[in-house]
Amino acid sequence: MNTKWLEWAIELQSLAQAGLTYTKDVYDKERYERIREISAEMMSYKTDIPLDKVKDLFCNESGYQTPKLDTRAAIFKNGKILLAQEKNGKWSLPGGWVDVNVSVKENTIKEVKEETGLQVSADRIIAIQDRNKHNSPVYAYGVCKIFVLCSVLGGNFKDNIETIGIDYFDEKNLPELSVEKNTEDQVRMCFRAYEANAWTPVFD
Repeated sequence: MNTKWLEWAIELQSLAQAGLTYTKDVYDKERYERIREISAEMMSYKTDIPLDKVKDLFCNESGYQTPKLDTRAAIFKNGKILLAQEKNGKWSLPGGWVDVNVSVKENTIKEVKEETGLQVSADRIIAIQDRNKHNSPVYAYGVCKIFVLCSVLGGNFKDNIETIGIDYFDEKNLPELSVEKNTEDQVRMCFRAYEANAWTPVFD
């Protein structure tokens, strides 16, 4: 799928957001607001998402635009990797958006606890990836995905609002993955990091 239009819309939104942050001229602010509206209109037109929803998702921040952070925990037991089952039946590495008041390590531990009930230590960085280079669908904003190798300290699965169960899977028998969160290649990368005596973090 040709996503050049999406690249243009993202760049327009980014330029407009920066302009609105730094300009002191009232007329320039009007122009930047219109550029931002055009970027949202492009997104709405090409995706059939209502304009108000696009503005809420795509044009709701201020300040210089930077990527969001997402952590994913790779936890192993007897050579198998832990995956959490989502309510749609698909599976993913435990994780989620990094909250503003926690570090990457703290967020990794927190997300595992919330989604699996397990207490873990966050031991090593496996990779830092640009989400839009690896996952689909492409998002209209940047995301850095941080994969972290973890060790289980204790705990058991508990009912929660995000997942319906957990299980360990062999690399050759992976279930249907939630590819917007983790692809088969990304899960296999975690296996390589787990098996390696010395692992050099991968980054884009």
